[in-house]
Amino acid sequence: MLTKLLLVRHGQTLWNHIARYQGHTDIDLSDTGRNQAHLLSLRLATVSLQAVYASDLKRALDTARIIAEPHGLDVQALPQLREINFGAWEGLTFQEIEARYPEIANKWHSSPGSVRIPDGETFQELMERAYGAVLDLAKSNDPGTVAVVTHGGAIRSIISALLGMDLNNLFRIRQDNAALNIIDFYDGYGILNLLNDTHHLETEPGSGPNSVFNK
Repeated sequence: MLTKLLLVRHGQTLWNHIARYQGHTDIDLSDTGRNQAHLLSLRLATVSLQAVYASDLKRALDTARIIAEPHGLDVQALPQLREINFGAWEGLTFQEIEARYPEIANKWHSSPGSVRIPDGETFQELMERAYGAVLDLAKSNDPGTVAVVTHGGAIRSIISALLGMDLNNLFRIRQDNAALNIIDFYDGYGILNLLNDTHHLETEPGSGPNSVFNK
């Protein structure tokens, strides 16, 4: 049996635009972010979705609601899908983090999987809760297609777990705002089908190819 999981990063926020670390801070979508979500919604409007899930933070929930609206679905919020808790780094730019926490900031670039953010989480902890949630959703929605809206760090950790990657390499995975990723679960075995696709943001609304959903 097949579960197709459409893994989406939320639309842009003001803090994304000015490069401030958000984590668990509940920041709204910007106008740009809402437009990004609408463009993705148009792309997914003809896909047969049976459920839409999201992190319980507003930027993910609101992106998910825009995606769910054409399908007449309610969004089911899951705290396990939250972004990594940036603790003392929440609201700071990386330049501010480098100035206040130079030793940890250096490790964050070279080996992020080994870093515990002050008063926050590790990527291992994020991976365990986010990937665990995804596996549960794949099992409970088999067979079917579901959308899951979460955050850049959470998606990187999920894909790292899926591919058996070292978490120190997770920054090698690009995740843009409102990007679409697809994971196909065949009887629980996950295959990465699409990564960081944003062509819906670059083409006329609704005009992009949709053939990947027919696989």
